[in-house]
Amino acid sequence: MTAVEEPLMAAESLMTTEEFEELARIAGRVSEGLRLEFIDGKLGAKAVPDGDHGCIIEWLIRAFLLLRPELWLFQEQGLKVEGYRSGRARPDGVLAPSGVFAGQPEWADPEPVLLVVEVTSHDQDTERRDREEKPRAYAQACIPVYLLVDRDSCEFVVYSTPVDGKYQLALTLPFGTVLTLPDPVGVTIDTEPIKNWVR
Repeated sequence: MTAVEEPLMAAESLMTTEEFEELARIAGRVSEGLRLEFIDGKLGAKAVPDGDHGCIIEWLIRAFLLLRPELWLFQEQGLKVEGYRSGRARPDGVLAPSGVFAGQPEWADPEPVLLVVEVTSHDQDTERRDREEKPRAYAQACIPVYLLVDRDSCEFVVYSTPVDGKYQLALTLPFGTVLTLPDPVGVTIDTEPIKNWVR
């Protein structure tokens, strides 16, 4: 057993996926803004988004609607992630065919997903969660593209080509440049407007 596997197994033995799902249901009833995730065998809470975070997601929804009207950027759609679907994530945005999640449970299979989006929050867990854990989890779930909108560095990071649980490519571009998202998304977006929502 490697050093990486040991903590993961120890953390998973503390809570099963089923126990997490029940905890997430209860937490959602107790506190409307509480959003829990279960990645790398660890329980995590997502920060409540601020207004600029919401404007960035709205801007992306509008861009995808114009460029790929057959798709929709779903907000807060729960996904089964990681090997054997034992993890649970709630990306800020999930780009998939419109209506594809109809009839799905709270934690859907990621198979129809073309892209996931995370917009960094100003909290102490962003480094670990969005920059380290999420790329692994989304690659293991074979999600073709992961778009990280990093408000700390004012950059986009486009992860693509998942192979054997790892993204093979990671392209970093500054805010304000033209952003090309690879297939199967296949769109180009002028990102100048995002500068309005970075502080």
